[in-house]
Amino acid sequence: MTRKTAVPELPLPIDVRSEIGRLDAVLLHTPGLEVENMTPRMAQRALYSDILNLSIARREYEQIEGVLSQVARVYQVTDLLAKVLDQPEPRRRLLTKICIDEQAGGYFDMLMEMSTPQLVRALIEGLPARIDTLTAFLNEDYYALFPLYNFYFTRDSSVTMGSHALLCRMANQVRSREATIMEAIYRHSGCFDVQTIDLRNAVPTKGPLYIEGGDVQVVRDDLLVVGNGMRTSAAGVDALTQRICEIRKEGKVNILVQQLPSSPESFIHLDMVFTQLDRDQCMVFAPLILHDRSFKTVQITIEGGRVSRIRGVNGLLPALRNLGVDLEPIPCGGTADSWVQEREQWHSGSNLFAVAPGKVLCYSRNEATLAELDKSGYAVLAANDVIAGKCRIQDYPKCCITLQGSELPRGGGGARCMTMPLSRRAVQW
Repeated sequence: MTRKTAVPELPLPIDVRSEIGRLDAVLLHTPGLEVENMTPRMAQRALYSDILNLSIARREYEQIEGVLSQVARVYQVTDLLAKVLDQPEPRRRLLTKICIDEQAGGYFDMLMEMSTPQLVRALIEGLPARIDTLTAFLNEDYYALFPLYNFYFTRDSSVTMGSHALLCRMANQVRSREATIMEAIYRHSGCFDVQTIDLRNAVPTKGPLYIEGGDVQVVRDDLLVVGNGMRTSAAGVDALTQRICEIRKEGKVNILVQQLPSSPESFIHLDMVFTQLDRDQCMVFAPLILHDRSFKTVQITIEGGRVSRIRGVNGLLPALRNLGVDLEPIPCGGTADSWVQEREQWHSGSNLFAVAPGKVLCYSRNEATLAELDKSGYAVLAANDVIAGKCRIQDYPKCCITLQGSELPRGGGGARCMTMPLSRRAVQW
């Protein structure tokens, strides 16, 4: 498949005010050699539970890009990064920050002298360390700049909210360069009209501060749902709340915070247990979202630019209902067997991505989940059939486009994880 990257004449205004509005533009990163530049010994450090076969992963990823290119403008991280690196001063600024953050100052001049294509590859696929001293020889780290193994999960390093892009403070150092690159893209690629909100230097009031995009969902312009767990700390939610107070001086905004388990790793983000499908439906991992009250749901209300109230509420879906968003839950993995529920949640059965209200992408491997979607009125369409023109998304009031997924799920994410919406149309509530 020939890759098509959007090249608009004017900068695209960032505009995302829901999880389900018709998609107009999206950011992707096709997995590259960074995925293969990993051994089983490095997998845990790379935040993987397994290693991937790149050739198969790329074939699977082509389905995502093939479907999305039919409904939206598709931007690629590598193309946007090249636009940044073609400019001498943005190149210098980006490399200075990366070399300082990753203690690679001795490589700065070499990086500056690389051609743009070489530098794009080095910043994403990794830069091998020079073995010119005993210290370097004895160091077990093969790389001076580690590969960005997780960058195909474009959702995590930034969050598009309204006309802003939130730059995330990643929970693990191995992913921090992703947010640094995204800052440079938003500010210097020339492709976007956007205001950035930077949480990377936020000072925590208490406890560690980190926040990732997989935990932040924009339900409405005045309503966010945020996960509090392995990758988004309470201090991270507090920092986000403070920034919203600063940019929303008028009106009311509600943030619903859902606590998440600290294990297993499949509960890494909120979107692994809850995603919105339509104005009135969502996909949930029922044992946690519907039945387990040991994990708190907290409502934070912001009025006139300050927090007016924080209180516990009786579950995520009842809280959404009280705020005017009444969602019917569709159970990931069905209801018949808890083992099936757990297996399909592990393989991102709750991690769906809406390209329009009631039109979603998910993995084909989660058969019990697909059966539940079928019962709820979703036509199940194979991605390859959509790409080939055998069926058209617009011909169905509700549909689920299924992606092959044997390798991509090994990285620990699904369709929502792999997509960063840049512009969506307004939803008529």
